[in-house]
Amino acid sequence: MENLNKKRVAILATNGFEESELREPRTALEKAGAEVHIVSEDSGTIKSWADGNWGADYKVDKTLDQVSQSDYHALMLPGGVINPDKLRTNPKAVSFVRSFFEHKKPVGAICHGPWVLAEADVLKGRKITSYGSIKTDMLNAGANWVDQEVVVDEGLVTSRSPKDLPAFNAKLVEEVYEGKHEDQMA
Repeated sequence: MENLNKKRVAILATNGFEESELREPRTALEKAGAEVHIVSEDSGTIKSWADGNWGADYKVDKTLDQVSQSDYHALMLPGGVINPDKLRTNPKAVSFVRSFFEHKKPVGAICHGPWVLAEADVLKGRKITSYGSIKTDMLNAGANWVDQEVVVDEGLVTSRSPKDLPAFNAKLVEEVYEGKHEDQMA
């Protein structure tokens, strides 16, 4: 396994994130040695969504007002329906996401998480996957959408759903380890 010692990763989320899609990537990144922060719109806690109901609360480490892409080596976007739909309407969240692409840093997004990427206008010409119901949104954003367990395109890692988490987590750790990708584009 790659050693992510001294690497910092932001997980951008708000209320309604799919619990496993935050918990499991965070665990994989931390096991590999990364320092992981949950970044959100407001301080306090955010509530997860699990098995069709509200789930556990997660502590917010930093707010969008307290961070910059320069604080992190990579970004991860969990899905759920509510979480990315809310984040894509927040200009600060969209700008934060876009800044990782502008600085050629690795980004991971799973399930409905790529909605935020579409809003950040970073999908043109990119090969990605996502939850099937947002395929048309991804195509409309200019992405080359494929139905695969995990897709890696120059530092951008995407997967479809919680069942893809083992493959997603492995590739996310690998891309964070590799660092900046000169062909990563905004």
